[in-house]
Amino acid sequence: MGTIERFEEIEAWQTARLLTREVYLVSGAGVFAKDYGLRDQMRRAAVSVLSNIAEGYESRTQALFINYLGHAKGSAGEVRAQLYVALDVGYLNPEQFARLSDLADKASRQIARFMDYLTSR
Repeated sequence: MGTIERFEEIEAWQTARLLTREVYLVSGAGVFAKDYGLRDQMRRAAVSVLSNIAEGYESRTQALFINYLGHAKGSAGEVRAQLYVALDVGYLNPEQFARLSDLADKASRQIARFMDYLTSR
């Protein structure tokens, strides 16, 4: 792994950014947009993934960074759980659910691998 000079270079952050964009797009349309509780909670969780990666990268120590990555991974799981709610109540079609769930899972796996890498150094 090469040297990362900015958090924007972290692949997990890039995936989380895409996830956040997609969550905002689907939750801003139709009946989903009117379910303020679920819509806002899912958006906050998605934003939390990329925000925790950035905040951790900018923190003082590697241990803090790993801690923030753990929070980011947890938020990715929260998004996945909320996607099931949105699917079950008909806010998402199966294709939207699959695309978003895959992105959240990809971010989670990338974060986990990055945590493993940092822990092993």
